[in-house]
Amino acid sequence: MNTATAYAVIYLEINLVSVILVAMIGHKTNGLSKMIAQRSFSRAINSLILFFLSDTCYVMMKYGLLPYSGRAVIASKSVYFFSTALMCYFWFIYFEHLQGTEFANERKKAVGSSVLVWVMFLLLIVNLFTGVLFYVDDDGVYRRGGLFLIQYLLAYLYVFAAAFHAFIGIWDKSKLNKRKTLIYLALFPVFPAGAGILQFIYPELPLACAALSIATLIMYLNRTDEMISADPLTKLNNRKQLSFYYEQWQQQERREPMYVMMIDANDFKAINDTYGHISGDDALVRISNALILTCREYKERTNIARYGGDEFIVLLLTDSEDRAAEIKQRINENLRRLNDAAKAPYELTVSVGYVPADRSRDLEKIIEAADEMLYEEKARFKRSRLASHK
Repeated sequence: MNTATAYAVIYLEINLVSVILVAMIGHKTNGLSKMIAQRSFSRAINSLILFFLSDTCYVMMKYGLLPYSGRAVIASKSVYFFSTALMCYFWFIYFEHLQGTEFANERKKAVGSSVLVWVMFLLLIVNLFTGVLFYVDDDGVYRRGGLFLIQYLLAYLYVFAAAFHAFIGIWDKSKLNKRKTLIYLALFPVFPAGAGILQFIYPELPLACAALSIATLIMYLNRTDEMISADPLTKLNNRKQLSFYYEQWQQQERREPMYVMMIDANDFKAINDTYGHISGDDALVRISNALILTCREYKERTNIARYGGDEFIVLLLTDSEDRAAEIKQRINENLRRLNDAAKAPYELTVSVGYVPADRSRDLEKIIEAADEMLYEEKARFKRSRLASHK
């Protein structure tokens, strides 16, 4: 086997592994949800597979493992660049859904944003007659045309726009519950883009497909982890993850003290009944952001979880009751600022009960004790509210 053939075989193996990997991810996620976000993810995966296969076909023709013809080369490259645009567009739509933007929920805007894909399609049609993007010369050699770079520009604008949007969102206090996902989205293009640039400069390096498949795998693992351990609405830990954290704490040899804080929204039913369940969901997200923001202000380690409905739990590693009381006060102060910034038409406050944890007791028993303190505070809140309306 000569060097060229050996290279082609290695290239084939790398791309086949990439195809198998993303196909498995697509299969695992297929039917997981009928939401638009999931459909965009599936379409991005399908476009990615088409991208891999067209790239592989060209290399196999170039090195003689498949019959070579100018028309076949132009066809494979046309599919390659069109699938690149499709892939980037569907990633863009998927990223926008993960960020929960209004744009993603407006069908006209989502469809309208596909204009760059259709521009790419028209350019590829024109290229068949003009060779402005790429062509095969009289000697049968594939060449880049004068407008070759525009293909990458049209496609990559999608992903970098979504990534930039995610980067801006990282610093938005109203999106603190999505910060981990936003970081993943902002970093998603970095590895594939770096690999793509290297392969653009050195076309013989089989980097693009491998980098894209690895980035897709990382995205899939992150989403899977969220589905297993996070509450779907607030993105906080769920009850299963909360119990796991508490059990780990119980088993520690070093006896690090802990307070268990129970948080419950005041008059939450009134918000749902008056303004609707969507506003109620927004209120819950705002509470979760207030909890994240507050806990970030202190050096003590915390674990924040949605316990159910409008109830939240914070496991606070401290031996200071004063610190627990201080955090309790700061939660409502931060919540008031977030609620004012959102211009919500209702008052949003929470009641907080907290007790020191005991390693010998189950978490449910500790929560019951915190809930008793919470009940007393909610009773004081109701008495205060009634007095203010007299």
